[in-house]
Amino acid sequence: MARQTDSDTFLEMFSRFGRDLKVPNVDMQAILDHHRKNLEALEKSVRASAAGATSVLSRQHEMLQEALREATQMAQNYQAPGNPQDLMTKQAEFARKSFETTLKNASEVADMVRRSNTESIEILRDRIRDAMAEIRAGYEKK
Repeated sequence: MARQTDSDTFLEMFSRFGRDLKVPNVDMQAILDHHRKNLEALEKSVRASAAGATSVLSRQHEMLQEALREATQMAQNYQAPGNPQDLMTKQAEFARKSFETTLKNASEVADMVRRSNTESIEILRDRIRDAMAEIRAGYEKK
């Protein structure tokens, strides 16, 4: 077996092997650039998802604080009515208001998640589109 110098890198050995077999040249820099762009798009997508998740958690925290504030206020303003019908009316009104607020909050959170996911997917979709164009351009050159 021939002795190889210490300066030979794996890439140089691989290139020499390809030349010896008369394999067409491979543009390693183009391949590395392609994968670097893929990783950058993936990182950008993950950052967008993380920012969306942070926004959702922050908004949910605010919603919980609002709900607790309203419940506390209702408890402080609560006066036992002498009439059972008035008590039922107040409880029904509180339940209706709580239900409407819950539906509104759930809708808002779902919309925030949808926007975040759409942004993240669009980043990846754009990169896939660009990657396919790069591949087509590489084949057209040859």
